[in-house]
Amino acid sequence: MNKRAIILVLDSVGIGAMPDAAAFGDTGAHTLGNIYKARGGRLHMPNLYAMGLGNITESGLPPVPAPTAAYGRMAQQTKAKDTTSGHWEIAGLIMDTPFRTFPEGFPKALLDAWQNQSEIKGHLGNKPASGTQIIDELGEAHMQTGMPIVYTSADSVFQIAAHEEVIPLKELYRLCETARALLVDEYCVGRVIARPFIGQPGDFKRTGNRKDYAVEPTGPTILDSLTVKGKNVLGIGKIEDIFCNRGVTHVNHTKTNIEGIDATIAALKGTFENAEMDLIFTNLVDFDMLYGHRNDVEGYAKALEYFDTRLPEILAAMRPDDTLFITADHGCDPTTDSTDHSREYVPVLAYGTGIEPRDLGTRGTFADLGATVYALLSGGTWPVGKPF
Repeated sequence: MNKRAIILVLDSVGIGAMPDAAAFGDTGAHTLGNIYKARGGRLHMPNLYAMGLGNITESGLPPVPAPTAAYGRMAQQTKAKDTTSGHWEIAGLIMDTPFRTFPEGFPKALLDAWQNQSEIKGHLGNKPASGTQIIDELGEAHMQTGMPIVYTSADSVFQIAAHEEVIPLKELYRLCETARALLVDEYCVGRVIARPFIGQPGDFKRTGNRKDYAVEPTGPTILDSLTVKGKNVLGIGKIEDIFCNRGVTHVNHTKTNIEGIDATIAALKGTFENAEMDLIFTNLVDFDMLYGHRNDVEGYAKALEYFDTRLPEILAAMRPDDTLFITADHGCDPTTDSTDHSREYVPVLAYGTGIEPRDLGTRGTFADLGATVYALLSGGTWPVGKPF
């Protein structure tokens, strides 16, 4: 059997502010450490601690004397803190120019072009906002006017919220596709996101029918090269969206942490669609989507603890020649006033039969992980990053 690599991205589980965090408004951000402090040290993650999560430099978490995994932290070289650039860098692609953000809202010329091409009469919003707050604020007006709600955040996103009974999903997705075609070149935005919701004023709830529209990676990734070499790459969660279906041969579009963990274990235990996977690349979205962006410290802590309870199942499903990497794509500290992503280091844990438990230190780029996976699966050298 072939060697397999598993990359588990705990979406937004950062491990301390990077040196340039102040430029992003994120001084003092520390997703894991601040949750631990807010909980008075009651963050029960024995399996992650055993691997060495608390041994990482300035983790703020309890260390163990003999970790079972190699452990360290990684800095993002791309000057950004968004999902897309974070995952691309993990896959060996560093962006020279980050995606654009729109802290004052989107330009009128852009929105006029979008409305004309979409054949809609107008929109609501057009400002940075929390997704749950803006539907509480504008949901009733949306239901009365039929106009979609447009908003952004500190990240490079163009988000369109609509009630599923006012703008059906098919129409909402069409609006997103029109926006995606416009948001290139001077307006280059990382992701367009459909944000459907249901309910009545005072009781709106977002549904699981979210859909992301990313731009194609701006350069080669290890996924591209591995698939060219005949390797099978399984994207679990929103991986296919982040990479615009490039370099992903098989897809399981899970929508929750539970589904994503279950799908990862199932893929480890057998084949997927009658094919043997070489790389299983999983994004677990709940940390970010449900808790980080909503400043829900308790919910975030419980999601971390739940993942820890499932970690032994993942390890038990691995073969002797498998290597597991646990990391994140950015931070989203729920203890701060901001509801946006935070510019943080991310943890990296590497576990497998042949892995020496040691301190990997502070890596200069997320691409070190991509270079490591590429060397493991292909025997080759990736031109970006240093394998560990």
